[in-house]
Amino acid sequence: MSTRATAKAKQQHSLETLLQGINIFFATYLIADREALAAVVTAMVAALWLAMWFDVRLGEPPSRWHPVVWMGNYLSLAARRLSLGLRQPMVSHPDYKSFMLGAVAWSMGAATVLAVTIGIQLAFSEILAEAPTVFSGTLAGAAGLGALIQMLVVVGLTNILLAAFLKSTMAWAMLHSEVLALEAALNPSQGGSLASGRERLRWLVSRDVSELSEAQVRESAIESLAENLNDSVVAPIFWFLLFGLPGAALYRYANTADSMWGYRGQYQGRNWEWAGKWAARVDDVMSWLPARLTALLVLVLAGGFSLRTLRSQAAQTPSPNSGWPMAAMAMALGVSLRKPGVYVLNQDQPTPCAADTLRATLLSSKVVVALVFVVIPAIFLIAFRLSR
Repeated sequence: MSTRATAKAKQQHSLETLLQGINIFFATYLIADREALAAVVTAMVAALWLAMWFDVRLGEPPSRWHPVVWMGNYLSLAARRLSLGLRQPMVSHPDYKSFMLGAVAWSMGAATVLAVTIGIQLAFSEILAEAPTVFSGTLAGAAGLGALIQMLVVVGLTNILLAAFLKSTMAWAMLHSEVLALEAALNPSQGGSLASGRERLRWLVSRDVSELSEAQVRESAIESLAENLNDSVVAPIFWFLLFGLPGAALYRYANTADSMWGYRGQYQGRNWEWAGKWAARVDDVMSWLPARLTALLVLVLAGGFSLRTLRSQAAQTPSPNSGWPMAAMAMALGVSLRKPGVYVLNQDQPTPCAADTLRATLLSSKVVVALVFVVIPAIFLIAFRLSR
């Protein structure tokens, strides 16, 4: 083989490995080695299952080791720097300077997230791609049992690392337990009270809860459960399915940035209307499909739905995305959900009671289980149907 041919072959192998590492959807068009592809895809499925197990059994990692906390620390630091250049009074015309500064600061953080996660996924795929060769060599007698054991250990440790990073993009167990804890805090038979329920609600929402009634506290909890079912479970898995760990991590970064920067108007004495607009719009785009998928899963598992009614109810909220899972949850439970002065979902139905909160958590758990069982065959379908 000529030097040029050798160089071209190496270049093609590098391209295949990179695609394999960051996007199994497009990788299937170019990867000829189906055994290597099968090893990578199977391990990614295992990583997803392991990440869910980590979430349910181990919960959240300590703050100093949590990648999302690291993202938040960067965003807080960048916000402090940005706020020095933001205008204090409200302005009626576009503030393009603040918009550009916010976009650049957001992009710097996103580039770091992608660089780290692409590196992790690429290393993961490189190791997995070698596994079939070692396994076949052992069966043929060309490689010793020690080489196989060493490969299995490396593959296992790599898979655990990938799963740990993937778990950090999801927070289902914490969300589920917080909603149940809020309901317990409202229950007088368990020593709860309205004041305790309001205080617990502060863990879930950023709005002022001091004047909320018991019904409004419960409504807010169910709304937060539905919205975060998308933000903390469905959307990260959706982007993991398409782009592996980099996709899930970028979504988590975008969603975190929106929650910290996506304010309309004044925040802490500064005008964040334009500085946070880029972060808010990116989150809107990345959440668009997952939010609608979440809504459909909720209603399908609840026993059926009217797409026209769902669409009209979701349009009641100012957000282009959060209204979908919230409206679906309201319709599935047969209750109304409202934010005073902003929207009312499923208006003709009664306000939720304690039993409805429990039903909401049960339905959400079914969505999570169903999603994981849908994702697994979907990954194999994409990886192998498109590689023909």
